[in-house]
Amino acid sequence: MVALLGSVALGVLIIDLVTKDLAVRHLEGRESVRILGGAVYLLLTRNSGAAFSLATDYTFVFPIVATAVAGWIGWMARRLGSAPWALSLGLVLGGTVGNLADRIFRAPGPFVGHVVDFISVFDPDGRGFPVFNAADSALCVGVGLAVLLELTGRRRDGTRVAIRAGDSGAVAGTGDTDVPDSRRDGV
Repeated sequence: MVALLGSVALGVLIIDLVTKDLAVRHLEGRESVRILGGAVYLLLTRNSGAAFSLATDYTFVFPIVATAVAGWIGWMARRLGSAPWALSLGLVLGGTVGNLADRIFRAPGPFVGHVVDFISVFDPDGRGFPVFNAADSALCVGVGLAVLLELTGRRRDGTRVAIRAGDSGAVAGTGDTDVPDSRRDGV
């Protein structure tokens, strides 16, 4: 599962770096480019803050948080036994590292760099929804998948939480639907 996590993260990182490079090279100083009938616009922006341009005065915090997230995912990978969790964590890791690279290597300087964003939905000026990039998309999908996996009782080690009708609590299952009642009841 670690190989899947790493492959997904690397794929996201490559897509993010390539698309940001293309955006900087081809969108700098241009009006927004309308595609998909106006559902999407390509508009180069640089974001010093988080989503919705929040915390723009605290740019230095984001590399610290991103490093902590990447470290936590690395630590979690040791016990990973689930392909859906590997996919989820790979998306989050790739997106985190993609935006971390901007924070470290882009202007105005190391650890305070601005993230390159270039995708705007339904508005040529990014007023209706935050302008984003491939890393942001991967992060959102990865976190959404993680929430779904948690809500459906899927654990990172590949087991599932089994809930028997009428029980108020859950008992860890093995993923096998043939778990004896005595084990579920704690006997």
